[in-house]
Amino acid sequence: MAKHRTQPSAARFATRFAPSPTGYLHLGHAYSALAAFAAAQEASGRFILRIEDTDLTRCRPEYETGIYHDLSWLGLAWEAPVLRQSERLNIYRRALERLQDFGVLYRCFLSRQELSAAIVRDGRGRLDGPDGPVFFGGSLPEAEAAAKLAAGAPFAWRVSVEACRRLLGAEADALTFHEEGAGPDGETGEIVADAALLGDAVIGRKDTGVSYHLAAVIDDAAQGVTHVIRGVDVFPSTHLHRLLQRLLDLPTPVYRHHSLVLGRDGRRFAKSDGSVTLQALRAAGWTPDDVRRRVGLLPGPAKEEPHP
Repeated sequence: MAKHRTQPSAARFATRFAPSPTGYLHLGHAYSALAAFAAAQEASGRFILRIEDTDLTRCRPEYETGIYHDLSWLGLAWEAPVLRQSERLNIYRRALERLQDFGVLYRCFLSRQELSAAIVRDGRGRLDGPDGPVFFGGSLPEAEAAAKLAAGAPFAWRVSVEACRRLLGAEADALTFHEEGAGPDGETGEIVADAALLGDAVIGRKDTGVSYHLAAVIDDAAQGVTHVIRGVDVFPSTHLHRLLQRLLDLPTPVYRHHSLVLGRDGRRFAKSDGSVTLQALRAAGWTPDDVRRRVGLLPGPAKEEPHP
């Protein structure tokens, strides 16, 4: 395995906004996109738009079109062409094969319900992790796995924390990343990545063969991203991403996590909660500056968004 490379200090500043077209953008997305765009402008750097459309069951063309429309309405401009992850599945699969060759992956045949039951029954993790259940498993006996494969049972590829520690030795627990913003508990500066924070995370999904975690680190490297600017809700993922960067010999960007925009109910905006969209705000007469004031990027009284 090659020695890990850090992002060269002389590299031109480059950041990205990487939405998934599984719904229309809301105020939380607007804040992340505007913050990244402003940072790129301030540094005379690059602003990259990436479409993370590997969820083939939920992504729709109209949502992708809506992303372009909303960002243009906000006054943002980005590099062309736009990278679409659905066009790069073979690249991610080759990375999975490389990790398989390292011996750090295993097939997990458990459903969500079975996984939760295994955690409760065997104490193999915990249910209340920072990004959902934290699970530590391992490969099934060869004959049992072969029988499931022969029967066409679906499976996901998980990265084994234990196998990574065997491969990397003490380095597995000494990897660091630099945080310019702050994590949920105020973490900032040079942070030691906790390889076990998300457990044996899924990096190869049952449907598309790739997870957000794997695709994101590969594409950040491919696009020369030097700074990842995103919401603090995905801060825990950074620990896993740092491990994947080491395993795949990818450079590590600087991270800058920002606070979340909260709705009138005090909860963060989310597609799954039916949060009011930028499309709806535009139809209600909002201007781009109204959005900037609402997310705190312009001074002055902020409008209150209508109920979705």
